[in-house]
Formats: sequence, structure tokens, C-alpha cells
Amino acid sequence: MVGSMALFGLGPIGQIARHVSDIGRAVDFYGGVLGLPHLYTFGDLAFFDCDGTRLFLSRPESGAFDPAAQSIVYFRVPDIHAAHDSLTGRGVTFQAPPTMIHRHENGVEEWMAFFADPDGSLLAIMGTA
Repeated sequence: MVGSMALFGLGPIGQIARHVSDIGRAVDFYGGVLGLPHLYTFGDLAFFDCDGTRLFLSRPESGAFDPAAQSIVYFRVPDIHAAHDSLTGRGVTFQAPPTMIHRHENGVEEWMAFFADPDGSLLAIMGTA
């Protein structure tokens, strides 16, 4: 490597951007239903804290919105079954109950459960057992 290039390294992710069709409805869902701390809303922009990573929601500049084009945001939870039950009680509809997706050689299991936001964009909770 050349000089200072060897010292450079990326830090943690600071912000994730996601498009929504309606900011007010998104604030109600991400803040009210999912319980993410709402940092602020400015016009058609809304910001939430995800344990130090900011989630930035906005309307697409082009006006065209495709929920299938959104990246899936995976939220870590300490107890996936308790999180599933809590979110279901708040009206979240999951595609299926939590499912083990992988068992590592050391026996640790990775679990996930998928659901959609009001626009139909996928989200997931994930945990280990």
C-alpha cells in the first residue's frame, strides 16, 4: 500500500436511506409501530435512530416508487420470538413465524422473520439462539 492508504479504514455504517411513498404514514409505522426513536422530520425527510445507525426515510425524487427495489433492513433483536410476539401484537403481519436459517459449526443458530412496511417494502428481525 502507498503511505497513508494503509492507515485508512471504513468506520461503522452511519446512515441507511430508504424510500417511502408517504412520510407521515412511515413516521407512524417506523416510530409508533416498530418503536424506533424518531429523531426528526423535515419536509419529506424523516430520521430514526437504530442503535447508533440513522435510518433516513424520504420520498423518491423521481416520484416513482418501487417497494421491490428497496434493500431489506434487518433489525437485530435479543429474543426473536419475544420480538415477533410484540410486533404481532402491534399489528405487524409477518410472512411466517421466526425460522432458523442457519446453524453454525459451534451450534449457534441464526433466526429470521420477515414483514413489510406500509408500502410493501421488506423488513426483517434477526436473532441468534
